[in-house]
Amino acid sequence: MIYRIYEYMLKRQITELPGHVCFMISGQDMAQAPDNLFFITSWCKEISDLVGKHNPSSKSGIQGLTFHISTPVSGNMNDCLPQVRKIGSVSRLILHNGDKEEISGTGMDVVVAIGKSGKEEITDCIRKMAEDHVRPSDVDEKMLESYLTFKYTPDVVIKSGGDHLTDFLIWQSVYSELFFSDVNWKSLRKVDFLRVLRDYQSRIRRFGK
Repeated sequence: MIYRIYEYMLKRQITELPGHVCFMISGQDMAQAPDNLFFITSWCKEISDLVGKHNPSSKSGIQGLTFHISTPVSGNMNDCLPQVRKIGSVSRLILHNGDKEEISGTGMDVVVAIGKSGKEEITDCIRKMAEDHVRPSDVDEKMLESYLTFKYTPDVVIKSGGDHLTDFLIWQSVYSELFFSDVNWKSLRKVDFLRVLRDYQSRIRRFGK
């Protein structure tokens, strides 16, 4: 009962949502609680609908969600893929598994990137520009961004159960709000996620200024 009351109070306090949310987890996290990806996707849809209903003048809600799993697929990770693909039943799943991309479903974009590091992404950009014979004088921020695999900038980056990030989205997340939760991934509850969303709206975003 207390949990439900707290959840209700948190929902009432949220009036502004980030446009894109990114979670960074490990392969071990994924193996311990693979269903959390589906749960969080459902929570994002639920809170977006709720905020839009109670505050029509607010932003349109969470438009995108990313899960980065900082471990290549092996062993238990392969066993987790069926749970990952469940996301496609409620949203548009874009699964990056190594060099393979798999898309299914419709709705809010949910990217699941397995074992893809930011350094690898930047290296791939440089390699592709070289293959396309791009002149050094033509290389600028806009050019590099056009070659990125993940063409979005998360408003919020969340790391559960730790105090350091991976190098994923090292270009795109330079102005993101960072949240480190002391709650382990397998123990993450809806109220823990709602607390991040509540705290996000109290931050003044400066975008490097």
